[in-house]
Amino acid sequence: MKNIYIAYKIFRAALPLLAVFALLTSCSEGMLNEKPRDFLTPDNAYSKPAYIEQGIVGLHQYTRYWWTYNAPNAGIYFSIGTDVAYNDATMLNYQTQLTPTSGSGDIWNRSYSLVQQANVLIKAIKELDETLWASPQERDEMLGEAMFFRAFAYRNIVVLFGDAPLVTEAYDYVKTDFTRNPKSEIYALMESDLTFAVANLPTRGREKAPGRITQGTAWHLMAEVCLIQNKYQESVTAASHVINDYGYALMTHRFGTKLGNDIFGSGDPYYDLFGMNNHNLSENTEGLWVIQIEPNITGGDAYPGERMYGPAYYRIGNTPDGYLAYLGEIYDGAYTGYSDTLGRPVAWARPTSYMIYDIWGNGNWDRDLRNAEHNIKRNFYFDNPESAYHGKKIEWSLYAPGERISPLLDTIQYIFPYFMKVAAPLEHFTDLNRSGGGTNHKDLYAMRLAETYLIRAEAYLGLNQIDKAADDINVIRTRSNATPVTPAEVNLDYILDERARELYTEEWRMITLVRLGKLVERVRKYNDNPISPGLNIQDYHNLWPIPLTEIERNVNGVLEQNPGYR
Repeated sequence: MKNIYIAYKIFRAALPLLAVFALLTSCSEGMLNEKPRDFLTPDNAYSKPAYIEQGIVGLHQYTRYWWTYNAPNAGIYFSIGTDVAYNDATMLNYQTQLTPTSGSGDIWNRSYSLVQQANVLIKAIKELDETLWASPQERDEMLGEAMFFRAFAYRNIVVLFGDAPLVTEAYDYVKTDFTRNPKSEIYALMESDLTFAVANLPTRGREKAPGRITQGTAWHLMAEVCLIQNKYQESVTAASHVINDYGYALMTHRFGTKLGNDIFGSGDPYYDLFGMNNHNLSENTEGLWVIQIEPNITGGDAYPGERMYGPAYYRIGNTPDGYLAYLGEIYDGAYTGYSDTLGRPVAWARPTSYMIYDIWGNGNWDRDLRNAEHNIKRNFYFDNPESAYHGKKIEWSLYAPGERISPLLDTIQYIFPYFMKVAAPLEHFTDLNRSGGGTNHKDLYAMRLAETYLIRAEAYLGLNQIDKAADDINVIRTRSNATPVTPAEVNLDYILDERARELYTEEWRMITLVRLGKLVERVRKYNDNPISPGLNIQDYHNLWPIPLTEIERNVNGVLEQNPGYR
């Protein structure tokens, strides 16, 4: 069991009191003035370093939502409606689904909730009696971690919404007079927070538990924050700290817990990066920030990546000769209809043609290991011994013309390439009668060194140091046996292509495209949703709308809406 969740379970007992705090402080001066010492209250919830530590773990748990929650505008959904993926409901039409009354409220609210929680902890740390800390280092490490999360929350806010309220204090009352601060002021706070974090957080290998924030994690976020502002040299400097100073390196040799037990094909170092229990290994020098998932414990959570990104192969119906096409595993004496190697996907994110075909060309289809069958499963097979088609590759051409009831569903829901980095073949621990029910319990990369190289490549491009940009990209391409890129080929679109090849299902693609001002252009060019090609996206969608509920509640101030939204 990972230590972070032991602390989380304790934290859950104290967290509701923080919500009560605002209610208690609204009472009149003479009321509720007792100060009990023998149980947790809003006044003493963070009265010891150990309690503050539990609060820090709570920030991790709250942030993990974006990787594990099945809801639009969770980070896991930030592929849908971009150049890399679509589905038949979410972000199908930008004009009706990204409006002040729908589409943006969750990311706004949860980001500001994270800001508030971080502010509460920052205030508590600064006000706690210095004699209670084991050392100044203990105090500053916790302060740096809280500041990291505040900067991370503001990354989401400022990229998607632009100018926004800058909140630096822990409010214990209802505030209704917010205004939008210029982005420059928010960036200044983020840089200040991260400057403190990189100076005081532990280095790689010295963090208290797997998944905790380190100096390398903070430098990575600093590199992105500088890149957002076109501070290219500062971004190069920050990314170089990650690449050079802490012992990180891309994994270029096979490693981990499953060597010799590859499920599809022979495997490779990229494949091993996503193997069950491989993310936190000390020999894994590529993970910068790993989201912790654990089966069968309170607070352990689960990852719905299979449900999100895989095809619903079990729904294809019958074989061409009329037998059930897929029998699956035997559980409790009966066939389940599901494969424990594939799980139970629901096909919420179907990759675009750009994602599954276009970017693997130029002689790299059979060369780039990231496109190998064990990394992207493109071939599926009938599974019923009674059928003459048993074990044969599923091809829709095998069916008589007009035999398929819904040919559209055949290719956008039932069978399409499945990125196995989200799956956990033969590693399902819950809902076994449905092969995991669409979830698994692999840890997840929130930040990985390969992305740091691509951030630095983008910064070098901004500095017109194209040779160095190509060198950074080729560090990644060499690991995957892909043809090296030449400086003449490097531009922003090429970097976005490489991000897609390397980071699909990991990257919050929406954040990347909005920060670059490329969302509208690339959705129109590459999102080939057959129901709504281009998704009716408009120029103004390069910024998201301020939720109408926030504007209406802010009765004593003015939160101006972003242009184009009504």
